[in-house]
Amino acid sequence: MKKFAAFALSLSLMVPALAACGGGGGTASNGGSATSTPGGAVKQEVVFNAKSEPPDLNPLTSTDTTSFWIMDHLGEGLYTKDKDGNPVLGTAKEVKLSDDKLKYIFILRDDAKWNNGEPVTAEDFAYTFMKHIDPATASTTAYLLYYIKGAEAYNKGNGKAEDVGIKAVDAKTLEIELVAPTSYFDKMLATRYWHPINKKQAEANPKWAANADTYISNGAYKLVSWKHDSELAIEKNENYWNKNDVKMEKITWKMVNDATTSYQMYKSGELDFNKEMPSDILGQEKSSPDFKSVPYYGTYMYMFNVTKEPFTNKKVRRAFAMAIDRKALTEMVSQGGETPAYSMVPRGAVTPTGKDFREEGGDYFKEDAAEAKKLLAEGMQEAGWSTLPEVTLMYNTDEGHKKIAQALQEMLKKNLGVEVKMTNQEWKVYLDTTKQKNYQMGRMGWVGQISDPAFNLDYYLGDSPNNRTGWVNKEYDALNMAAKVEQDPNKRFEMLHKAEEILMDDMPFIPIYHYQQNYLVKPGLEGLTYPVNAFPSARWATKK
Repeated sequence: MKKFAAFALSLSLMVPALAACGGGGGTASNGGSATSTPGGAVKQEVVFNAKSEPPDLNPLTSTDTTSFWIMDHLGEGLYTKDKDGNPVLGTAKEVKLSDDKLKYIFILRDDAKWNNGEPVTAEDFAYTFMKHIDPATASTTAYLLYYIKGAEAYNKGNGKAEDVGIKAVDAKTLEIELVAPTSYFDKMLATRYWHPINKKQAEANPKWAANADTYISNGAYKLVSWKHDSELAIEKNENYWNKNDVKMEKITWKMVNDATTSYQMYKSGELDFNKEMPSDILGQEKSSPDFKSVPYYGTYMYMFNVTKEPFTNKKVRRAFAMAIDRKALTEMVSQGGETPAYSMVPRGAVTPTGKDFREEGGDYFKEDAAEAKKLLAEGMQEAGWSTLPEVTLMYNTDEGHKKIAQALQEMLKKNLGVEVKMTNQEWKVYLDTTKQKNYQMGRMGWVGQISDPAFNLDYYLGDSPNNRTGWVNKEYDALNMAAKVEQDPNKRFEMLHKAEEILMDDMPFIPIYHYQQNYLVKPGLEGLTYPVNAFPSARWATKK
């Protein structure tokens, strides 16, 4: 029998990590100037813009930031995050860890409830985690649960469900056994991928997450309306155990994909918060008191489909990467304060030496039009092409993405003499198209859910469903997987540096820039939090 030592962890403020809001006031319907209730108090309601229909609000299968923004208001895991983004106990009130740091026992709160008033049980969590890694679910994020004993083997069809280290001991006690000690497991548990789903509802209705009237959640908010492709609204969950800590009463998301229209809606008072601005407007607004700019732990990039010509050739891929002027892109096109990217991992991850991971690793290539043209010629000769196969660049519909794609198109023509065609699709369709690998070169972005290089590099694991490039490198995979269980922090980061070197040498993608988020927030809105890996959270926000 293993001995357990109870963690002495804070039980105070809890928060679903991602949300957003804006500010100067207004009713939830129009977001205009601050509206008072009959008693004189300002209504605690805000209106945002999600840009598009959220593709998937199911924690087991969701993969996009639009859905994440909403989901993180709705759900809560065993852990959640405080105002500073640190993991704190959420639906669990207590956690015990075995001496060998492999087995966790979580005790759920007695007052943890779903928004329909039913109790949240350990069986709900066990069901959720098992469903997440069930091969039949085909979740693209199942690999994030591979820290659990037997999870990877079961997910890949090589193991049995009964061998997975997940067990509901009783209604309020959940046991999880890991493959190896994992120092950041509490941070993992605080992410949306570990939110529970209501077992009874999920079994009765597999499409429970598709509409407001069937959506059940356990977090600070509940989904009250969803007019598909138009708007979605959530309200404070009166059955949430920590409801007194939830300040904003109602949040509405519009679905307006055009940046100019979104900006005009903000200026007219229809939105309280705006994260979509045309680049020319962005430059004008930087001096506005409404303007706020914050780091965002992610990378804007173009993926190559390495199974389709001409990107089957490594030298051609590198030539395209070296032919792009990132400084010009960030300063003249996007204009958002982004950092030109020559790597996958952005700044923000601290190594055991106290340095930034990016500072230690440095840049992996530099822009050089002459060298790029030489590489392109060599690559074509190796592949036996007298003429480069036709290239189509794909991006998801958005004015900002379009401008960057057009700039890339011009640079590739000027520096390589390559004529690139362009095409675009709406976000939900685009995700499916790239997942099916029906593209040559496609825009994508990735934000690490924890400020750790492993969560950026995981994207290109050979068996990661998020890896839409067709690129597989066994050494890269082995280094990343070994780093997950390496107990020596210095050795672990050495492995991650080496893995990134392999990735950047093969270059199945082009890093463009590391993100910077720019927002307009109405005066009078206080208490927003700005995570480095999520859109702003409105949970503690108040209108004055």
